[in-house]
Amino acid sequence: MLALHGGSRESLVVSPNLWAGIGLVRGGAGTALVGSHEEVADRIEEYHRLGIDEFVFSGYPNLEESYWFGENVIPILRGRGLLDDPLTVADVLAARA
Repeated sequence: MLALHGGSRESLVVSPNLWAGIGLVRGGAGTALVGSHEEVADRIEEYHRLGIDEFVFSGYPNLEESYWFGENVIPILRGRGLLDDPLTVADVLAARA
């Protein structure tokens, strides 16, 4: 990942709340949504408005991030009308298993 950025750790924020430095600290995804619950929901909503209707999310540490997302971001998305299914924290955790 360091090679991808020319050995620099500068300018790793590639757009609001989108950080390209996650690969420097762990394997897997090359970018990460970062910020408050509202900010993460804002970015997901932006992607949704662009026509993206499916996402693959991961976090580190996995269990804690699953709870963080399920308990804090999903209710915001549901409140905005972006989720109409009865997705629960248990559903999020089951999907990770």
